[in-house]
Amino acid sequence: MVDNQHKKIRGYRDLTEDEIRMMNEVKAIEREVLDLIDTMQRQHGIDQRWVAIAHTDLQKGFMAAVRAIARPGE
Repeated sequence: MVDNQHKKIRGYRDLTEDEIRMMNEVKAIEREVLDLIDTMQRQHGIDQRWVAIAHTDLQKGFMAAVRAIARPGE
């Protein structure tokens, strides 16, 4: 793996310690929430269409939170 690989990708920047902490917190919460959604996908009697919508929308929401912190393209 290349050290400081993000510096070779256009649009990426160095993050502050606070930004890194926040991003890691978002990622940890995302994993916890998506684990719950995975459990819901295995349950009978739950409307799986809504579970699928929740899964997609939650993924988009967490991605938006990460992008808000990372501010790619700046």
